[in-house]
Amino acid sequence: MSRNKTAGYKGPYGYQKRREGDGRSCVRYKCGLTNTIQDVLRQRPGWMEVKDDGEWDFNWCDVGWLRENFDHSYMEEHVRICHFRNHYELTRKNLMVKNLKRYRKTLEREAGRIEASKCDFFPRTFELPSEYHLFVEEFKRSPGSTWIMKPVARSQGKGIFLFQKLKDIMDWKKDGSRSEEQRDETQVESYVAQRYIENPYLISGRKFDLRVYVLVTSYIPLKAWLYRDGFARFSSTRFSLTSIDDQYVHLTNVAVQKTAPDYDPEKGCKWQMQQLRRYLTARHGTETIEALFKDVDNIFVRSLQSVQKVIINDKHCFELYGYDILLDQDLKPWLIEVNASPSLTASSQEDYEMKCCLLEDTLHIVDMEGRLTGREKRVGGYDLMWNDGPVYREDVNLETLGSACFTANTHLGCVNDRKKQLRQLLKPFPGKKRI
Repeated sequence: MSRNKTAGYKGPYGYQKRREGDGRSCVRYKCGLTNTIQDVLRQRPGWMEVKDDGEWDFNWCDVGWLRENFDHSYMEEHVRICHFRNHYELTRKNLMVKNLKRYRKTLEREAGRIEASKCDFFPRTFELPSEYHLFVEEFKRSPGSTWIMKPVARSQGKGIFLFQKLKDIMDWKKDGSRSEEQRDETQVESYVAQRYIENPYLISGRKFDLRVYVLVTSYIPLKAWLYRDGFARFSSTRFSLTSIDDQYVHLTNVAVQKTAPDYDPEKGCKWQMQQLRRYLTARHGTETIEALFKDVDNIFVRSLQSVQKVIINDKHCFELYGYDILLDQDLKPWLIEVNASPSLTASSQEDYEMKCCLLEDTLHIVDMEGRLTGREKRVGGYDLMWNDGPVYREDVNLETLGSACFTANTHLGCVNDRKKQLRQLLKPFPGKKRI
């Protein structure tokens, strides 16, 4: 495959084009990861792993493989791969902000300021070194405020630091905080400098963010699914702005928190999304929290729309995004970043089970077996959130209700009775009897 080999060679299990109701008894898959996704693929009835240069129908690859091989690959109609070619337009921190800023300007020009204000969900951000002078101007307008520096293309909290004085960034600019290897590189690594959210919502004095999963199966037209489960990731140390150098206070990444001296791997630093929603509802009331989650939905849709015209749409591609959302004290949600390869490594048994279900349902929607009609609004734990326009819940009477009464078909943090729903929805796997 990686050397101009044809993906999806029509051998004994191949076929030219899927008709509704057609299914394949064997799916040949390739997987570049060794965590939960490998377990889920191995357990899927009728799926067979191929190694090395074997022909495949489905590829769960890492972004490095995609970068090296995608442009040299011919893919048959039915073949699927787990990233869009230029996914980084949304998932690199600098490009995400650039696209959101451009989209907000377009909205303001075409629909007015009120509509554009619906994109005010990301903190003030500058790319360094290219926007250094703009950043300094903004920094001087708000003396004493806290900023956070992040490398644009790294993950798991690597290379991040907070600062409150311009001299801290001057030291960084002079190579003060870069390693010897980086200093020797001709190209300076790009960073973003972002206004730090100084008033995060705290639970037991600790900061947390939300990890939410959104599956996109098409950009033109835009088709996006929202998973009901997700989790809140807590820092292990009580929040304070007096200790801006303490990563255990400010960074909620599990990769960071699990190195804390008092980290308990089974207890972890996570709450399931249902637990968080129940807690918030008990404290603030149903109406307030429904409005909050509606604002969170808005972040997903607007961010996807901001890259809709720049992502290279390809019917072979889908993408499971991991969104990181932070709540402030006023219950305003902020988009921190979007991950193209959200961690599928489990931090506990509960986390493993949740990720297995997430990945099983992702495969149900990608539907290599041809068991769906394409008209579904729910598949397992996924709800169809956007289908070339907003999707509304089944129980809405479109004839009698005005558009203001429509309820979005999203259920983040709500009951996930996926097994029951899948039993009703799915035909058996090809060659299997319904249980």
